[in-house]
Amino acid sequence: MNQTTNSILMIRPVAFRMNEQTAVNNYYQKVLENTTPSTVNAKAQNEFDAFVEKLRKVGVNVIVVEDTLDPDTPDSIFPNNWISFHENGDVTLYPMFAENRRAERREDILDVLEEKGFTINEIMDYTSAEEDGFFLEGTGSIVLDRDNGKAYCALSPRADEELFIEFCEDFDLAPVIFEAYQTVNGERKHMYHTNVMMCIAETFAVICADCIDDKQERKMVLDNLKADGKDIILVTEDQVNNFAGNMLQVKGKDDKRYLVMSNSAYQSLTKAQIHKIEQHCEILHANLDTIEACGGGSARCMMAEVFLPLQ
Repeated sequence: MNQTTNSILMIRPVAFRMNEQTAVNNYYQKVLENTTPSTVNAKAQNEFDAFVEKLRKVGVNVIVVEDTLDPDTPDSIFPNNWISFHENGDVTLYPMFAENRRAERREDILDVLEEKGFTINEIMDYTSAEEDGFFLEGTGSIVLDRDNGKAYCALSPRADEELFIEFCEDFDLAPVIFEAYQTVNGERKHMYHTNVMMCIAETFAVICADCIDDKQERKMVLDNLKADGKDIILVTEDQVNNFAGNMLQVKGKDDKRYLVMSNSAYQSLTKAQIHKIEQHCEILHANLDTIEACGGGSARCMMAEVFLPLQ
């Protein structure tokens, strides 16, 4: 299985703003004082367009789908939470914690991909779990090591253990389950998504081990990465607050690899960390300040990797 892809789906926002329904357990979201919603959206669109341009410039195949004003989906810019695409032609739909995020699921997006020549064989739909109050938010909750047949998941209100195990059984993946925390006003609270504190690339992994409070769990996660020959690059919780865990490795032109992140993530890294990453691949970073502040998500959340086979 390939760990990286050249094709990425991205959703261009039309009414981006801070989503009050997700702010209850996403502690990264902020209200931008004295900024109108239309200004926030315009800034987000500018950041989005510049980001897409940067990716395309290095040869990443970015498939952009415009969001619609109706229904109201302030977080549509983060499609990786509701859908994932797999090499066997499967498309997975995930149950979402916030009610207004459920409306992000759009069948016409699948039509767009088929028009682009991708093959869709089967839709794996876990969304009925929403009715029972169980959630698993895509590759936000699950960090996949496709190459080694493993899936990492930090349990949280948005990542149910049983649902995760079911997903792993369906996709024949070995589950690596743990709990990750962040300090919020002096209290340890569950990290809302796994992909905020770890990223798995082909030959290395970026992870905040300090977020895993249980020593045995921490050792277990690191042992799994080491066993698969990953060069482990540790980041601090402070760097995670700057989205330094929210990264994704992609393929550009001539199969060249890039680790994609935001400017704030890049600027939080030390010279030694940058050097370590650059021994594996080039870094590509973009300004996502508005999207990060209001959305509480960063570069990785904006990219849904398309691994579907071409017709």
